Amino acid sequence: MTAIKETSTIQENKALAFVACPVTFVMEKIGGYWKPIILFSLLSGKKRYSELNKSIPAITEKVLINQLKQLEHDGLLIRKSKPVVPPYVTYELSKTGKALRPVLFAMAEWAVAYSDKFSEAFSVQMKDFPNETEID
Repeated sequence: MTAIKETSTIQENKALAFVACPVTFVMEKIGGYWKPIILFSLLSGKKRYSELNKSIPAITEKVLINQLKQLEHDGLLIRKSKPVVPPYVTYELSKTGKALRPVLFAMAEWAVAYSDKFSEAFSVQMKDFPNETEID
């Protein structure tokens, strides 16, 4: 990961935004296009890298690796590696990552309620949303 200059104006502005609005903090951790998709995919349980890659077919390997590193750095997922050939790497949500389930569920419910032409398709997909007992 690229080093972040701690004294930059952008970093100072982010620090001020975190204090002013807790949603900014959350969006810094789970924001972007791919992170919520990765988190949703891991709600159903531990997955190997290849399973994650197949479950998100539009993502490039470079982006997936980068997003997984960021999520691990932020403490939202746990990467376990076994020193074998070929490498055996699994990813699972940490306790902090699992605590995001209600947030992701609320986002999905909002999509069903306000997405107009996609509402019907989204409501069908809600049946597959992992419940809390499935992720503990």
